[in-house]
Amino acid sequence: MPPQTPLLDRVKYPADLRNFSTDQLKQLADELRAETIDTVSTTGGHLGSSLGVVELTVAIHAVFETPRDRLIWDVGHQCYPHKILTGRRDRIRTLRQPGGLSGFTRRSESEYDPFGAAHSSTSISAGLGMAVARDLKHEPDPRNVIAVIGDGSMSAGMAYEAMNNAGAMKSRLIVILNDNDMSIAPPVGAMSAYLSKLISSRSFMSLRDFAAKMAKRFPRTLERTARRAEEYARGILTGGTLFEELGFYYVGPIDGHNLEHLLPVLRNLRDSEAAEPVLLHVVTQKGKGYAPAEAAADKYHGVQKFNVVTGEQKKAPPGPPTYTNVFAKALIAEAEANPNIVAITAAMSPGTGLDKFAAKFPTRMFDVGIAEQHAVTFAAGMATEGLAPFCAIYSTFLQRGYDQLVHDVVLQNLPVRFAMDRAGLVGADGATHAGAYDLCFLGPMPNMVIMAPSDEAELMHAVATAAAINDRPSAFRYPRGEGVGIELPARGTVWEIGKGRILREGGKIAILALGPRLADANTAADELAARGFPCTVADARFMKPLDTALIDQLARHHEVLITIEEAAAGGFGAAVAHHLAWTGAFDKGLKFRPMTLPDRLIDHNTPAAQLIDAGLTASHIVTHAISALGIESLHGAVAIPAQ
Repeated sequence: MPPQTPLLDRVKYPADLRNFSTDQLKQLADELRAETIDTVSTTGGHLGSSLGVVELTVAIHAVFETPRDRLIWDVGHQCYPHKILTGRRDRIRTLRQPGGLSGFTRRSESEYDPFGAAHSSTSISAGLGMAVARDLKHEPDPRNVIAVIGDGSMSAGMAYEAMNNAGAMKSRLIVILNDNDMSIAPPVGAMSAYLSKLISSRSFMSLRDFAAKMAKRFPRTLERTARRAEEYARGILTGGTLFEELGFYYVGPIDGHNLEHLLPVLRNLRDSEAAEPVLLHVVTQKGKGYAPAEAAADKYHGVQKFNVVTGEQKKAPPGPPTYTNVFAKALIAEAEANPNIVAITAAMSPGTGLDKFAAKFPTRMFDVGIAEQHAVTFAAGMATEGLAPFCAIYSTFLQRGYDQLVHDVVLQNLPVRFAMDRAGLVGADGATHAGAYDLCFLGPMPNMVIMAPSDEAELMHAVATAAAINDRPSAFRYPRGEGVGIELPARGTVWEIGKGRILREGGKIAILALGPRLADANTAADELAARGFPCTVADARFMKPLDTALIDQLARHHEVLITIEEAAAGGFGAAVAHHLAWTGAFDKGLKFRPMTLPDRLIDHNTPAAQLIDAGLTASHIVTHAISALGIESLHGAVAIPAQ
């Protein structure tokens, strides 16, 4: 056979593939998969989930009129093939790179991204909002709204809240359940595909509508019985009873990699005039078409740069242990001494290091799925019975359980311990995953103990301290990535609550750091001392309770006090300023400079570049210190970025 003419080069936008035959779309899917693999091998990113939706992406764009028809990808980490087909192929190798494409959907990036995502389980809510807006505007040719949601995202309550609302409203909405992990589908094959095609067809739905109208002539009890019998019959045949009960017309399951099954069903749903939400259940395989990813779905969910032939991921040179691994080590040490310690996470077992805890204590670790609200209240329930729960959740995801944190933990003063991984800036994942706000939203909570260790050994002490706190809630934050390489103890030492430490003393300038920016504070102090400005450096350790004695000491003996934290304004620096204002320190001439993340989003970049962008490096500390002393400039000082 002669070699096939490449098709992907002919596709600039989805409209270019709408006249392709099924065989051409199959070839296009193969080329798209190869392009995705090659791209991620050079950029890193979410590979397995993107490979799992290649055929689904091709089919949706071939059948629907995007961007007029709205296509919403839940989470968005599976959108790489979508980006390639929607005018971004020429930039796809800038994915997650400085100044390049986002690793998630982003409204500002393309009209083909109608809703930005990165946190899960939002697509059905957003899609319903778009569908209702369409209905209220009475569009003469109503657009379709398609939300693609993975089975993992269906573990979050928000998805069911949205489905319950959609089912009651009877607004036209297509939800595609991408079932690639939970194995919730009955066997998929020719019979299932045939039934799906049949029940999604206009003739079947018209017949169903006619039967429903006829049933209305029956007595109400018979009408209700007939309607429920029809729903249950389809539910039993296809496995969709749950979704039928929520008010959705269920179609599926079908093979999400078989275009001969996907295309006719999607066309039927596109052409249907039924005013009700539909759920199409497709079964896919993470990493489909790339053997290493098929064999290890979790290993290839998010990857570093890798060798396409061998699948071997590029490894960084050996360095200090990551903060995540140190947290796991510390928690295991505490759990060995205290049998009441249990661990909870929300679908982030390896990401939080709790897979290591689970290997040691399998009955004491609980992964509740993508359900942060439930995780927090679940931990609170454990605390009421005398257990010592550690709830390990990324800082950015803890935002999802805020009401539960306030109402179920803080108001009841329960000793739940929150381990907030990925605090601060997070590199390639960008603003959507940055842990910028935890100090701001935890700070106002009465009785909450808030810690921020400055290195990995200090993290072990913070874990030990949290384990010892049994009379109130506590939280500690720590960054993504490697520690500084300090020697680790076998087990952490319990801190005195609310007490920081002074590391060096001298001069007119004091730098009070909270968290890992202490390393920059020490570097800045070295540079200032070399220029004739010796200074004091202190490690706060605690944001709450504040070490007011330490703050007062620094305020009394220095002209300038600088605080630094890798968090949004309104956190530690604001708490220090509040205390200083009420003690009259500003009235006595103290010059105070709180250094925080700026009041803008920091885009994806290398961690070092993000810190420079944020103005939180040693050079920025030096510049602020010199400026506060009234010296206009100093050779080597850097510009202060806009806040």
